[in-house]
Amino acid sequence: MFDLAALTRAVARHGRVARVVIAAHDGSSPRETGAAMLVWDGGQEGTIGGGALEWEATTRARALLAAGGSRLDRRALGPSLGQCCGGAVTVLTEVHDPATLPVPQSGLIARAVDGRPLPLTVARLLDRARAEGARPGPLLLQGWFIEPLAEPTRDLWIWGAGHVGRALVGVIAPLPGVRITWVDVSPDRFPPDLPETVTPLALPDPAEAVAGAPATAEHLILTYSHALDLELCHRLLTHGFAACGLIGSATKWARFRSRLAALGHAPETIARITCPIGDPALGKHPQAIAIGVAARFLAAKAANTAATEAG
Repeated sequence: MFDLAALTRAVARHGRVARVVIAAHDGSSPRETGAAMLVWDGGQEGTIGGGALEWEATTRARALLAAGGSRLDRRALGPSLGQCCGGAVTVLTEVHDPATLPVPQSGLIARAVDGRPLPLTVARLLDRARAEGARPGPLLLQGWFIEPLAEPTRDLWIWGAGHVGRALVGVIAPLPGVRITWVDVSPDRFPPDLPETVTPLALPDPAEAVAGAPATAEHLILTYSHALDLELCHRLLTHGFAACGLIGSATKWARFRSRLAALGHAPETIARITCPIGDPALGKHPQAIAIGVAARFLAAKAANTAATEAG
């Protein structure tokens, strides 16, 4: 996925930025096609993995920054870099400044990497994207590289900005395709520097924000107040959601089930809420809880992807 927002931010801060992306690979590779990093004088973000592969690519990108332009390199990981993966990786490096930021078309960014004109095969693929909204994955095809534009595919609402909420944002916010809405009672509950993918929302009564959540959003409830937790569960069960997790013990959840039933929710509806969250075997440290929650969050995505591909 081409993260144009991240590239635009980097160019605004650093002027000229090289984007390094895995354009293709044969055999084993440290990262998948489409994995990318940004490199500028004095810094970088993201990763294409592989240790020696990334080191060489970063050095090459910094050398290209001064000249501008682009280059395509194919590297055999074993013979040339001494890595054990055993495959070969094609790396595309492109230098961008404010005047050369790419413009997506139909959710795709397509460009020639060796100067050849637009092939008929690529033209048909782009036409299909315009007509049907069908977007392929990252693809190096007949001298052109095509990438879908990165867009959020999961909305996550985190209710509570205490220790566990902060740990969760720290672990989940860097994941691609996730847009986080972070809700609490006051602006001073949030840390000063938030990732671009996180939107803080401060309300004296956070439960009022439920009405604005998409029905497809996923939720994690971990506020300072059991009463607020219960109200959020009640409103979300009425409002609808894709998934919902509640921090707490088995005792807390038993009481909540009883109270939610008294509020008119059926047992099978209440059972859609997961409590406790995370992996209790990892412990109760905020970071341990966050790691367990993030693992389940990723596993749910993998399961959905597998189900979609099977269907």
